[in-house]
Amino acid sequence: MNKAERQRRLARFLESDPFLTDEDLSQILRVSVQTIRLDRLELKIPEFKERVLTVAKNPGLSPRTLTGGEMVGEMVDLEVGSSGISILTVTPEMTLSKTRYIRGHHLFAQANSLAVAAIDAEMALTGIARVSFKRPVSCGEKVLARALIKLKKGNKYMVKVTSYVKDEIVFVGRFLIFAVAEEAIP
Repeated sequence: MNKAERQRRLARFLESDPFLTDEDLSQILRVSVQTIRLDRLELKIPEFKERVLTVAKNPGLSPRTLTGGEMVGEMVDLEVGSSGISILTVTPEMTLSKTRYIRGHHLFAQANSLAVAAIDAEMALTGIARVSFKRPVSCGEKVLARALIKLKKGNKYMVKVTSYVKDEIVFVGRFLIFAVAEEAIP
């Protein structure tokens, strides 16, 4: 691939996932880390730490349905009523001691809390979840979850969440979320 194509792909990858490191990009594009750095510099794309800070400072990341520590993973993008993105870094405490693979309930919790956060309501509850684990996730990997509201009918929302490690799908969940009327909140 030529330089122009590589830079176009680099920009596209970082637009869809600003949390890719130079090392991640060098593996994806099969070039050296130094080449990635030079391309980023030429394209005026900031380094990883600056990209993370920019995304983290986004003031629109306050879901109506969740408070404080109820979110599993770090919310990095949220359009209430439409979509959301969160990142979960797998720590040793989240893994099985024998295999060092993440326990499934952590991936589910990240996806479920993101699906609920995307709903435009004061309170939302999961009614049905259909999930599929595509491959084991190891300690130290970063899981990027993307939620998209596919359908809204009355107080019911169908939300699809796809979780990735780098560019590989590791989890897919389809959630039926119910918005609860304010009168029903105790």
